[in-house]
Amino acid sequence: MWSIAVDVMGADNGVEPIVLGALQAIRTSECRVLLVGDESQIVPILTAQNIQFGMGERVEVVHCSDYIRMEESATDALKRRNASIYVATELVREGRADALVSPGHSGSTMSLATLRLGRIDGVTRPAICTLMPTVTPKPSMILDAGANTDCKPEYLVEFAIMGYEYARNVMGYDNVRVGLLANGEEESKGNETGKAAFKLLKPYAFFKGNVEGNDIFNGSVDVVVCDGFSGNLVLKASEGVANSISHILKQEIKASLPRMLGGVLLKGVFASLKKKIDYAEYGGAPLLGVNKVVIISHGKSNMRAIENAIYQALRACDTNVCDCIANAFTANKDH
Repeated sequence: MWSIAVDVMGADNGVEPIVLGALQAIRTSECRVLLVGDESQIVPILTAQNIQFGMGERVEVVHCSDYIRMEESATDALKRRNASIYVATELVREGRADALVSPGHSGSTMSLATLRLGRIDGVTRPAICTLMPTVTPKPSMILDAGANTDCKPEYLVEFAIMGYEYARNVMGYDNVRVGLLANGEEESKGNETGKAAFKLLKPYAFFKGNVEGNDIFNGSVDVVVCDGFSGNLVLKASEGVANSISHILKQEIKASLPRMLGGVLLKGVFASLKKKIDYAEYGGAPLLGVNKVVIISHGKSNMRAIENAIYQALRACDTNVCDCIANAFTANKDH
């Protein structure tokens, strides 16, 4: 039974949705959760839910009163050993937990995971991998989505290898196709870093060439590789577009009675659309390239998002994805 350390502190909506999401995950899957944070806030929620907790139980509370606020620097976490994200990371490093889920300060999570859990041999820079909706049943993956603002061509090759292994092993995709984000499909397009990365990626069988922004959503590739600056812009812009479309649809439907009636008839369609573009359905973004499973969840995560983040962590543990990535880099080095 896998054990998941959950940093319950520092999220935008407080402790309750994080704890409730973790509880829902243990109800539907075989796992343990270690809830790391202020026990004075966690225990009343567990008591209200009639949950047994403690050593040997499927729920354990690991108390610490400190946490890294969103406005604080990521480097603060390295010195704050009683902060929830530091304690949660140490639980994984020491083997008391198999994976880490955190909706708190993402910079602190990345820094501690890299320094305390360590990078996989051959990985220069770990990358955040984000799932994006497509017109097909399979979401696509973008990496890096924000961990590395400036990249060398070699980093993009590493991202491609890690994305390929995650898509193949955790997502279960066959014949994984990897594209390099550029401003055109031709080999001559892109900035200097992209052009150099294209040449390095050409020998890989999974590489399908340059892709444009629309290819993220049309299902033509499974993995889109880019620097963290571009990836984060795409991610935030996509979230903004999804929210805007949802808002516009609601306004237009309410504009007249016939539209309202039509909206009632299409209620199931709208529900399916909302589910497809809702970040909570994807749970969180794995930090690929470190020695243990780390899932970075959205700061606004609700109960459903945390539940799905834990499921994602469990799939990553089940498939030994860190070992798969390590083996891929060993094979790449040998060639």
